[in-house]
Amino acid sequence: MSSKKPIRVLVVDDSPTMANTLTALLTEEPRIEVVGRAGDGNRAVQLARLLRPDVITMDLLLPGLDGPAAIGHIMSQAPARILVVSAVAEQRGVDLGFQAMSAGALELIGKPNVTNAEELRRWGRDLAHSVCLMAEVPVISRRPRVVAPPPVPSGARVDVFGIVASTGGPPALAEVLSKLPRDLPVPMLVAQHITVGFTQGMVRWLSQVCELQVGVARDGERLEPGRVYFPLDGHDLLVDSVGLARLQRSTGGPCPNGDVLLSSLAMAYGRRSGGGVLTGMGEDGARGLLAIRQAGGVTLAQDEASSVVYGMPRAAVELKATDGGTPLALVADLILQSCQRPSFRPARGPEGGPR
Repeated sequence: MSSKKPIRVLVVDDSPTMANTLTALLTEEPRIEVVGRAGDGNRAVQLARLLRPDVITMDLLLPGLDGPAAIGHIMSQAPARILVVSAVAEQRGVDLGFQAMSAGALELIGKPNVTNAEELRRWGRDLAHSVCLMAEVPVISRRPRVVAPPPVPSGARVDVFGIVASTGGPPALAEVLSKLPRDLPVPMLVAQHITVGFTQGMVRWLSQVCELQVGVARDGERLEPGRVYFPLDGHDLLVDSVGLARLQRSTGGPCPNGDVLLSSLAMAYGRRSGGGVLTGMGEDGARGLLAIRQAGGVTLAQDEASSVVYGMPRAAVELKATDGGTPLALVADLILQSCQRPSFRPARGPEGGPR
């Protein structure tokens, strides 16, 4: 969209106080214009059809139609970029957040839980930044044409696979993981940038849409094939030299950190490591993916056509951490092609012999 036009935003929240707060915070950004407000799901659908906003901020616990139902109607009648703004203190709200992702929402952030005015303004700046980013994302009305992915290098077989994702990541992960079989011969480790408080909800949601066992890793846990591991809220996930999951508190930057995860796989598994960078803004995961490639492992990055935000995958391609891009629809196929068969071998450190 043209940078000369304001970003037209519809605010949906059943709390007048929260709607006022969101409106005030958003309009501090000169590029944003709040064009309407709705206090229930039915009104949200009506205003989306009438106003055709660029971005909708959507609460989930709404009178009438709840958030996911309203999003489903909006995406079928007046497609828009939808940013879910939900309370993380309520489990139902967290679970609805990932149903909203399935319905077409692009991003999920927690409502502010602060009383300090400066902290609230900081949260508001982050919200406005997310809205501005969303405004640049094309509203996709049809799936991009699927083409063949880059071939897996001859003889390449991996014993572990790590995935990094950010904006648009949860639906992308759902598409990939739902296509993988229960008897996948390798463990999967995921670094999905997410607001603290939403990890358990994401795990529950993904468990419902895929056959693999999805869970939060425990520090010191041995990795098992057919399982998908996420870090604890506020922590990075990595693997030590003998193949045990390790958790370390995030010290800033993207959380969980994709470079930390993928670099640890490269060190522990060498040429038997695999990694992928999916949709997201920024550059996280690119350097870790390069480490895997330099170790002789298998790498992939989601292509631009199927990415919500082609930031992290672009960084990986430009760093030459992988060759070209892979359509999201084919990522699971490439992972399956690269898996070590027929048996899974734990990582071996310097004392465990050559990789």
